[in-house]
Amino acid sequence: MTGLTTAYCLRRGATVILRGVSTAWLHCTTMRSVEILDQFDTAAADFKFPDLDHGYYYAVDARLHAYRDAQRWALIVEVLGYSPRAGNLTDVLHVFGNCLTEGESGYTSEDFLDRIDNWDEIEDVDEPEIYDGGPIVVRGRRITVAAERGEELVDVLRRLVPDHRELLLADEVELRRRIPADIPEIIRLDQWHHPYLLQDTLPSQSETFRQLADVLATGDVERYAPDMQPNTHWSNWPESGSL
Repeated sequence: MTGLTTAYCLRRGATVILRGVSTAWLHCTTMRSVEILDQFDTAAADFKFPDLDHGYYYAVDARLHAYRDAQRWALIVEVLGYSPRAGNLTDVLHVFGNCLTEGESGYTSEDFLDRIDNWDEIEDVDEPEIYDGGPIVVRGRRITVAAERGEELVDVLRRLVPDHRELLLADEVELRRRIPADIPEIIRLDQWHHPYLLQDTLPSQSETFRQLADVLATGDVERYAPDMQPNTHWSNWPESGSL
């Protein structure tokens, strides 16, 4: 079957997007899920696969984007975290695919996107990691947060997410920096079950990424039908930022 379709559906935290894209490519591909999973596993071995339990970053939020057409695939996982060492709230883009326009799979230095413009004003100079009060400037926008001076900065930053999530996460220009501008986005996940890398669980052993690899290889979005409950909320990663 050929033709154009426009469809939106929300299933278990996944937005499946087919926006004016020809459906002819859905089952016409030579890409293989095992090759996609191998790229994920290689990145994990090189410590370039997203780790929500990262000791240097307090987990704050995450989002996943899958892109595909007949010959190309790409996957971007955003991990938003607070790094006391870097002194900022940073959205790290982990970029994978067979069509990257620059760099290798995983991340480059330009994939670290700092979000707070006035960090020196909001962190207590005498007590690092403590909120010093005042508005927080996120990408040029001043935000007043319901917080008291003296609170832990990580707690204050996590309160930004419900109302300002789109400002904190990547926009289209940032997402498309290392992938082709014309490759369609077919799935966007705001929550999913992420593997515990520190427990030696490879992406290829993860239900989520095995199913996503099948989607990317075949174009059949129905292959993403997880049984495991999402765990990407920061509260599920208590060891993050512990180093």
